[in-house]
Amino acid sequence: MNKRTNADDVVNADASQAETITKNQKTTLNTSKVSNFSIIESTLREGEQFSNAFFSTEDKIKIAKALDSFGVEYIEITSPAASEQSRQDCITICNLGLTAKILTHVRCHMDDVRIAVETGVHGLNVVIGTSAYLREFSHGKDMEYIIEQATEVITFIKNKGLEVRFSSEDSFRSDLVDLLNLYKIVDKLGVNRVGIADTVGCANPRQVFDLVKTLRSVVSCDIECHFHNDTGCAIANAYAGLEAGATHIDTTVLGIGERNGITSLGGFFARMYVDDKEYILENYNLDQLREVEKLVAGIVSVDIPFNNYITGDCVITHKPGTHAKAVINDPEKYEILKPNDFGMMPGCLIEPKLTSCDTVKERLEQLDLILSDDEIKDVTTQIKIISELKSLKLVEVDVFLRSFHKKVINAHLNYD
Repeated sequence: MNKRTNADDVVNADASQAETITKNQKTTLNTSKVSNFSIIESTLREGEQFSNAFFSTEDKIKIAKALDSFGVEYIEITSPAASEQSRQDCITICNLGLTAKILTHVRCHMDDVRIAVETGVHGLNVVIGTSAYLREFSHGKDMEYIIEQATEVITFIKNKGLEVRFSSEDSFRSDLVDLLNLYKIVDKLGVNRVGIADTVGCANPRQVFDLVKTLRSVVSCDIECHFHNDTGCAIANAYAGLEAGATHIDTTVLGIGERNGITSLGGFFARMYVDDKEYILENYNLDQLREVEKLVAGIVSVDIPFNNYITGDCVITHKPGTHAKAVINDPEKYEILKPNDFGMMPGCLIEPKLTSCDTVKERLEQLDLILSDDEIKDVTTQIKIISELKSLKLVEVDVFLRSFHKKVINAHLNYD
């Protein structure tokens, strides 16, 4: 009897738990913006803080045009109050006639705002530190001052007819009650977005989801997220933010920025492509990603990492023979991202010691060389034997295949 009662309790508990999970899933689906978000591309603002970044006006124009062509909704540029050159560059980019809206990032201070509104930008991203750390060691102001300053600044920008985002800095180390109270006040003032910033990269996806979900319940405006990558969570945090109801994500090309940067544009799109490929392909020109990354990498004098999301040299390579054979027959067996959608050519890497006849056959076809099945087996065996004696690069394998093919052709001609 006790066993039956206990079993019934377990069944009822499981049913109740399943019902709770279902309700939570429905809530998440209702608030999720995974298939309806906007990119605020900050290579020309956050990216300027990268150690190797020294953008000339010409560089900024090239990058802005490339990002616009890729399809980002917003391009964020350095505050025009930073320097006279920054102000001139801001005006220049605003006059390019791009489809993307131009935003500038400014301190929550009237001196900065007065300069910014005269440059022709579509909107201002206003920020002020809210954590106890920044309030003590950065601007030294209390929450009452922050609210007064925010009210003056936001009202001024709104009266100019411009978009305004108000963001806390160091959001995840700020007092939650102070934070939510501040956001509710600026929401009532009519901001287009409130922003949360993981300024030091300390947040994890669970924390992000919880904060954004809570914030979503107290404001009616859009929510923007800015995640630093110090602990490797920037992309996962961006995704968690969207799941919880965030609407805008900050990115930079190759993730460049202060310290080790923020959410990578390419990495973010790799994640989102898997979730809703149709939405991504419809709204963004993914085939231009590689060129955008090559442009920025060249300007800041860095190499694109070999394992970079989507566009790294090793991303679509396969060495083991069984893997290579499967990919040749159906790439989706070992590739979640379709190279062609990103302007990349699919292909397998021949690793001499691990290679198979199928991989060699595929490489022969890429080189427009035709051999019989027996000849392919023969050349594969020879490649394996040579690779036991020395390391072979792909270019050396190609030379060997061409030489082998030439010998076969000559042998046929002599035989005939």
